Amino acid sequence: MRLVIARCSVDYVGRLEAHLPTADRLLMIKADGSVSIHADDRAYKPLNWMTPPCTLTEQSIEDSDKADAGVRLWVVENAKGEQLRITVEAIHSELEYDLGEDPGLEKDGVEQHLQELLAEHITTLGPGYTLIRREYYTAIGPVDILCRDENGQTVAVEIKRRGEIDGVEQLTRYVELLNRDELLKPVRGVFAAQKIKPQAKTLAEDRGFSCVVLDYDELRGLESDELRLF
Repeated sequence: MRLVIARCSVDYVGRLEAHLPTADRLLMIKADGSVSIHADDRAYKPLNWMTPPCTLTEQSIEDSDKADAGVRLWVVENAKGEQLRITVEAIHSELEYDLGEDPGLEKDGVEQHLQELLAEHITTLGPGYTLIRREYYTAIGPVDILCRDENGQTVAVEIKRRGEIDGVEQLTRYVELLNRDELLKPVRGVFAAQKIKPQAKTLAEDRGFSCVVLDYDELRGLESDELRLF
């Protein structure tokens, strides 16, 4: 992990173009190659970022006399040719530290059990669904369930006890990564939870994901305590 607090401007060059004017920001470069630019607000969400696989090159900028102007240009580029061009005018602080291998997020008991039950009863998602495997490992973490639908299309399932926007963002990262695998693509996403917040449902559906509300008792084969007409 490399953390750089610097005065910089940022230009994104790709499908669209975006510009961040000069300001003091935190630049975060992770061991997986990802680069993100943060302000001192917005909680965890970066101002701009590039997910792996991508490359970072650094070069000096010369003035009109071909002398080093004391300004560095960082070019972050992915396989699609999209770039983050970070012009670093001054570095206030820099830290590099090896965090080692992370054990990953441990799900609480209910979430873990939901995953096990849904894998066991995969047709809860629809008739004709078949399980590929639980905890399908990727470079950015394990997908809760990887399965195929009735048409044979690969489906990535993210399971939460309470479905919120963070879970949708997590599923988005998994689906984007899995769609780079020639043996799996095209991959679509399913966001499954006991309760899904309206904002999370709207975001998930906007990204083409299906939303499934899970009944924990029903998956366990118990009578649900939900009121029904019949």
